[in-house]
Amino acid sequence: MNDKVYATAARLTDEERKRDRGAFFGSIHKTLNHILVADRIWLGRLAGRVPEPGDIGVDGIKALDQEIASDFDELRRERERTDGTIDVWAEALTAETLAGTLSIVRKGKVMPAVPVWWAAMQLFNHQTHHRGQVTTLLFQAGQDPGSTDLFAMLMQEAAISLA
Repeated sequence: MNDKVYATAARLTDEERKRDRGAFFGSIHKTLNHILVADRIWLGRLAGRVPEPGDIGVDGIKALDQEIASDFDELRRERERTDGTIDVWAEALTAETLAGTLSIVRKGKVMPAVPVWWAAMQLFNHQTHHRGQVTTLLFQAGQDPGSTDLFAMLMQEAAISLA
C-alpha cells in the first residue's frame, strides 16, 4: 500500500504535496513523513533499542512531526528502506515473541510494559489510519490512488497468482 500511495503522490508537484490542506500534519508530505517517523519509533521499540534521554525514538527522533526528508524522492527511498526493515521483522516474528512484553522508554521515562502484540498492531494500524488521511488528501488534489480496501487488494493478488 505504501508503494501505491507514494506512486500516486509522485504525480503531484512538490508544491502540491507540501501544500497545507488542513490535515492533522498539514500536507501530504508531512503526513507521509509522520508515518515514517512513527514506524521508526515502533521498530526501535520492538527491536529493544532505547532512545537517548529526551528523545522519543532511536536515531535522534525527538518529535512526531520531525522531518526525515524534505525531498520527496529521498522520503520515498527512506520509506522503502523502512518497509524492508518491517518485512524482515515480520518474517522473524513468532507466536512466542508476540506473547511477550515490551518495555517502552520515551524521553527517558520507562513506561509500563505492554504486550508485544499491542505494539505490532499499533505499527500497522497507525500506518493504515494516516494512509487513509493521505488517500483523502490525494483525492482532493485530483489524484485517485484506486482501491485501498485490503480485501479487494487480496482478492486481486489472488486472482493474479491463480491465473
